[in-house]
Amino acid sequence: MALREVRVAVVGAGSLGIHHARIYRELAGEAHLVAVVDVDAEARRRCAERFRVRVAAAMSEVLDDVDAVSLVTPTVLHHRMGLEILRAGRHLLVEKPITDSLETARRLVELANRSGRILQVGHVERFNGAVMALSGVISDPKFIECHRLSPYPGRGCDVSVAHDLMIHDLDIVLKLVNREPVSVDAVGIPIFSETEDIVNARIRFASGCVANLTASRVSMDKMRKIRIFDVNAYVSTDYGEQQVLVYRRKPGEIPPDVNPMSWITVEPLSVPQGEPLRLELESFLAAIRGECPVQVTGEDACRALELAETIVAECRKHR
Repeated sequence: MALREVRVAVVGAGSLGIHHARIYRELAGEAHLVAVVDVDAEARRRCAERFRVRVAAAMSEVLDDVDAVSLVTPTVLHHRMGLEILRAGRHLLVEKPITDSLETARRLVELANRSGRILQVGHVERFNGAVMALSGVISDPKFIECHRLSPYPGRGCDVSVAHDLMIHDLDIVLKLVNREPVSVDAVGIPIFSETEDIVNARIRFASGCVANLTASRVSMDKMRKIRIFDVNAYVSTDYGEQQVLVYRRKPGEIPPDVNPMSWITVEPLSVPQGEPLRLELESFLAAIRGECPVQVTGEDACRALELAETIVAECRKHR
């Protein structure tokens, strides 16, 4: 049976929205890019020229002609525009964070559930091969350390770095631990924006696992790494390089004349290849066609957002 081509609009033609549009165009047969929407006339001109596609200044101009929308606008617009999309009966992929508050995020989730529409949230690191390779390796994490550092982007700074960058790692940690957090301690400071540009958070879970996360958007260098200490292994993951190394202690007693560090094996894991955003959009289209469940649900996004809100509140208690 042939795949049904899903008619899609991309709303927001910024640095990330352009890639949504590009990939939908590349997925001909699975997706048909009907239109790109942006309030900026120059952005519309570039999209019309690059993709040979219809452009519009307002989302209302295209909703009647599509099955689904990728919403890639500033976070403050996610709630209002997400409601409009779902009320029109269209499926929705909304970039992370789902909205700028837990209350509005839950409204989106409730509406999607009532209307029977697909709601997927763009936590793209779930589709990073290095993260996918962790499945089956981690069983009982005891300590997790995450670093996500980058230079100042000039975008996404309408929300705290906890919502903009750290939320990727919060989503992954919540999935790995699969327990509720019981305590959070955090500190964060603004540097260039009016919100936190650097945040460190220490989270303890009901299982006893402790996660230490650092996110910065004012770093001179880029870093996207997660280190996980399990009862059976230490796993080092580099998101950017899509590399996973597993360190294990050899079984048995260490001979008295042997350096203990030589009693550790290092195994590189096979990492699935592919552009994470492409895999994310493919999963969205497959969920619309009923071929698989939604990979990152609105409920998943609400859990990550709730934890991000707790972290930001802790940061501001100390400012």
